[in-house]
Amino acid sequence: MPATTLLRQRSRTLIAAATVPLALAALLADDVRVRRQLDAARKDPLTGLPGRDALMAHADRLARIHREQLHVLVADADGLKAVNDSLGHDVGDILIAAIGRRLGAWAGARGGLAARLGGDEFGAALLLPPAATTRELAGLRDLLEQPVEVGGHTLRPAVSIGTARAADLPGPTEPARLMRGADMAMYRVKTRQQQPGYLATRHDAYTPSVHGRRPGRPGTHLPVA
Repeated sequence: MPATTLLRQRSRTLIAAATVPLALAALLADDVRVRRQLDAARKDPLTGLPGRDALMAHADRLARIHREQLHVLVADADGLKAVNDSLGHDVGDILIAAIGRRLGAWAGARGGLAARLGGDEFGAALLLPPAATTRELAGLRDLLEQPVEVGGHTLRPAVSIGTARAADLPGPTEPARLMRGADMAMYRVKTRQQQPGYLATRHDAYTPSVHGRRPGRPGTHLPVA
């Protein structure tokens, strides 16, 4: 084979080999862009917050960083139906958006993540020193219950917050288990079984579910212990 032909073939091989990493890099870049677009699409259009899946993933990451400081919160706006019935759903949506923005800013400032779980219910996962839990939760409640001005009306939201700390729950740290504990703690605060600032116990985290729903939710027909 002539030397010139051999050189051409080697050049083509080198060029082809060089283009593989470039093509792979372009493919990965496209994949990243697609995933970012999907993540953005999954955000709640009303509050701009991500959903439950993102919250669970963030809680799992935090558990690997510092399990002893991991807190998972569930917050529920009280009396939203009365706002919707008296002032309209548009006003109710403004109230939900305000609570979501406040929770998102609060959690983000602490390296955490907030999410809208559905309706008037929110969640958050973040790291807090155990000694600071009571103070931080009291501050969050005050923040979320600040008045919201809407069309000449002053709305004064009331929010029930439940918290589960990984340090309080023995055994492996499962974000779903922490979420169940926080949800149950929130329900106990909301129904005045416990005072604001209540922290989930192991019993709360292992409360049996009915079709994946917390006892006491509509449709479960299971009393709360």
